[in-house]
Amino acid sequence: MPKAKLKNYLHLHLLVFIAGFTAILGELITIGSVPLVWYRMVIAGVLMLIFIQLTRVNLKVDSRAIIKFALAGLLIALHWITFFESIKQANISIALSMFATGAFFASFIEPIFFRRRIIGYEILFGILVIAGVWLITRSEFQYINGIILGVVSALFSSLFSVINGKFVERHRASVISFYEFLSGIFCISLYLLITGQGFDADFFKLAWTDWLYLLLLGSICTAYAFIAVVYVMRYISPYTVVLTYNLEPVYGILLAIALFPSREKMSGEFYIGALLILSTVIANGIIKNRRKAKKIV
Repeated sequence: MPKAKLKNYLHLHLLVFIAGFTAILGELITIGSVPLVWYRMVIAGVLMLIFIQLTRVNLKVDSRAIIKFALAGLLIALHWITFFESIKQANISIALSMFATGAFFASFIEPIFFRRRIIGYEILFGILVIAGVWLITRSEFQYINGIILGVVSALFSSLFSVINGKFVERHRASVISFYEFLSGIFCISLYLLITGQGFDADFFKLAWTDWLYLLLLGSICTAYAFIAVVYVMRYISPYTVVLTYNLEPVYGILLAIALFPSREKMSGEFYIGALLILSTVIANGIIKNRRKAKKIV
């Protein structure tokens, strides 16, 4: 039993590492953020459909659920587009630091959806996160567009996570993800057609490195990660999973510094601000985990 638990903990950290590596791929892929996300969702959607067919999962859901999944699909598409655009406008460190502010947004979004009161320490942590963002903005103002996009991305991510959390109570994760990917593909395709930015010969004429990175992004970093995290949650508590996923920006920033040292070199104030945000997010997860554990006992 201990060996099985250790195996699942290591698997969980691999998934968090993969999540952090997503930002690296965003830096390496040379196409724009909108087509990048379109390719990601198409590849992930096809692979998810294959998984559903192999496991003989029933895709039938009522029309009301499909509308809800479609809204969530639009949110995750907007999150990914703004996240990758934040990387392109600034760098990985900025994008991931701002992504960590999602926990701050979730503290105020969750009470609305789950009808609970705002907890005092969440307000304190929110103030600390704002202080961290202020330090980063003050020291790295040349990246203001990337900072704004990163914060907007975190907001979309928080909305998606809270809404998706309610879906999982009633539907299989693979079915939810498939319809969300389908919705994202439809919305982005519509945008590309209206703006005349896609689906000509040049849209599909990519460098072989872009194809390789997109396949990695759509398969390992998206389809596999979505399926695997549900599997891991059978053996590890959801609270531990959420807490561990808070390390995603840490892994991503460390990878970015190692792989792109010149582009990711930041000021001292940036690292103070980033450390303040990440520490607050991790502390918030630990406190929530302990409070839930006490309720269970």
